[in-house]
Amino acid sequence: MTGTTATGGPLAGIRVIEMAHIMAGPTCGRMLADLGAEVIKVERAPMGDRMRWDSTEADDIGGQPASFMMVNRNKRGIAIDLKTVEGKAILHRLLADADVLVENHKRGTLDRLGFGYQALHEKHPGLIYCAISGFGRTGPYADRGGLDLITQGMSGLMSVTGEGPDRPPLKCGSPMTDIGAGILGALAVCAALHHRAQTGEGQMVDTSLLEAGVTFTYWQSALVLAGAPSPGRMGTAHPLDAPYQAYQAKDGWLTLGTASEAQWRGLLEVLGLSELVDDARFVDTASRMNHRFELEALFNERFRTRPRAEWLELLDDAGIPSGPVLEIGEMHDDPQVRAREMVVAVPHATLGDVETIGCPMKFSATPAVVRKGAPLLGEDTRDILRGCGYDDAEIDRLAAQQVIVAA
Repeated sequence: MTGTTATGGPLAGIRVIEMAHIMAGPTCGRMLADLGAEVIKVERAPMGDRMRWDSTEADDIGGQPASFMMVNRNKRGIAIDLKTVEGKAILHRLLADADVLVENHKRGTLDRLGFGYQALHEKHPGLIYCAISGFGRTGPYADRGGLDLITQGMSGLMSVTGEGPDRPPLKCGSPMTDIGAGILGALAVCAALHHRAQTGEGQMVDTSLLEAGVTFTYWQSALVLAGAPSPGRMGTAHPLDAPYQAYQAKDGWLTLGTASEAQWRGLLEVLGLSELVDDARFVDTASRMNHRFELEALFNERFRTRPRAEWLELLDDAGIPSGPVLEIGEMHDDPQVRAREMVVAVPHATLGDVETIGCPMKFSATPAVVRKGAPLLGEDTRDILRGCGYDDAEIDRLAAQQVIVAA
């Protein structure tokens, strides 16, 4: 449902101006673009988004940063110097026809340029202004800058991520709070669009990396708010259930979990450990949690006797939820990932077809569309300005004066 030839999408007809950089804001814009919105990425002239030039050799594909292309596909791009009077005039023209503005700058940055929420709300009362930041627009940390690493730590995520209580805290390998904040921002925008459809009123929606991180602590926060101590680092184990973790087979790692006593007994049968059914250490979930390390040792000893594929087949036949621990490249080739179009090819202006991650939301009537690669710096400047009423002579003059970058 996310192929490159489909058109439309549930947000078709919505115009989004994205004044965002690096990760969280562009993730929000990408989600909205995948859902059919027209997203115009406004980059600063002459440098553009920092992700364009602050990359590594491993991140390079034909002179273009892979990370930038991942979070900025499906967007049109314009580059403007907003420190100039004419640059600001261009942005005001774009906002006149816009439904949504997405930005992820520190508080006050766009206010100083004349594009803060209050100024824009007075001029464009129907505009939805989505602000994504490290810590949100209110509270004692509102003026701090935020990074995924910092907010993973402050949200409690790193305190529960790691091999065990005596091991160092770890951050998740993926930038969870960046991506999570972008997804929350897109969800908030959709809710605000619904409200506007009923009332005609725009509003500010505000979320942050910190709040995204806190949201990911559902299980652990539930325990602590109920009066239990913080569960701390438990490796791949679950704070409320056992067995529920990764185990090492003869040639790789697998994961499994049991959601019922019937599955627990079925797992023991698969492993040839049916005698543990009556073992007092493992008679119920609470007992298994109290003796988790003993159970882990018994299971790992048994799992190491066979290849992973054999175990997974046996577990699947017995109805035990399980799966392999895949490398990223292996995941890209997984038949379910491919069947759900979570890796798709998208046309890029200079590189031809480039593979990217697909849209995770599927719609039966208004399918999401991966239709366009990330823009080159200023790739769509000329077309966008023509749509705002500028003629070619004016565009050439603005480019010559470095007010814009027009590829």
